[in-house]
Amino acid sequence: MAFAMGFNFLLLLAMAATNILSLYHLSLTFQSPKPSPPIPIHIPQHLLRHLNDIRATINHLTASTSDPKRTSPVPHDLILHSQVAPIASSCHRHPYLLRRYMNYTPFSTCPYDLDLQETLILNGCHPLPRRRCFSKTPPKPTSSLPLNPFPTALPDSSVIWTKYFCKSFACLLQNNPIDFDLNARRSSLLKYASELDLPVNRFMQLAKSANFVIRLGIDIGGGTGTFAALMKVFYNVTMLTTTLNVNAPYSEAAAARGLMPLHVPLQQRLPVFDGTMDLVRCGRAVNRWIPLPVMEFMFYDVDRVLRGGGYLWLDRFFSKAIDLEEVYEPMIGKLGYKKVKWAVANKTDPSGLKNGEVYLTAVLQKPVSR
Repeated sequence: MAFAMGFNFLLLLAMAATNILSLYHLSLTFQSPKPSPPIPIHIPQHLLRHLNDIRATINHLTASTSDPKRTSPVPHDLILHSQVAPIASSCHRHPYLLRRYMNYTPFSTCPYDLDLQETLILNGCHPLPRRRCFSKTPPKPTSSLPLNPFPTALPDSSVIWTKYFCKSFACLLQNNPIDFDLNARRSSLLKYASELDLPVNRFMQLAKSANFVIRLGIDIGGGTGTFAALMKVFYNVTMLTTTLNVNAPYSEAAAARGLMPLHVPLQQRLPVFDGTMDLVRCGRAVNRWIPLPVMEFMFYDVDRVLRGGGYLWLDRFFSKAIDLEEVYEPMIGKLGYKKVKWAVANKTDPSGLKNGEVYLTAVLQKPVSR
């Protein structure tokens, strides 16, 4: 009993000493001169709000799982997706670019900063924050656009050329014929020159023989939209084309042809509902340069949007031969799709020969039911 009373007395003395020291420190604080206020740095309120939203999202995703209030850890795939995909964390990695993008005068004309926008998008910051300003339009827009998606020439007046080396479609045709020679691109999609080729009419015959109707689709990395144009003109199929204006006005070119461009990166979740597409085609934009987690998420998002029996078409996907065998074929195989076509051939350009690369053209059919 005496020991307990002595221990309690010591605790009481400790508390009293602590309170006395606290009061002494507080009195010194009041007596000391006030420090000079820091020089204010002006940061727009809308940027602060956005950055606070980003910070809150990151804190929520990466919060410690040791918090006793949390009943389960953050799922691994959520953390992985936050590192490779366009949610707030990807914007958070580029505060300087984000601040430049949001530094504008509200209710006036937006800065024409397409290169800045695409830099953010390609770094995973998508969708971009909204801005309260008016987008620029071409100074002398054309009064009419071609109804034929294979016109003899695209109207230069449909593009703001400020950010591009070329200042006309004629210049682009000369410097980038692969994308802007519309007739040559159409011919390449209709002919059979090697096992890697799959003419559009042959693909449609494959679908018809399987009693499957092609009506809606997405062309990932479709450039100026030539594949979508062919499907529209010859088969009345509605195709969305994902594209980016990397060094050329691909989106404006597709729109001038009466096609629907989607300005989204490969990390973007495809902006259509589950099980609604008949076809997803991956062109030259999908290849070995894409980080593996991004590609895997993309393939499973393709599976999400395809309806049962729908087709995934890989057109000249290229990679190192050993990576195709050990990495990409097993990744694609996990989808459980039927191989309708699977053709591999050596990539014979200088880069292909140097790196031991091959092309893959594949048509894969999703199971009718899971």
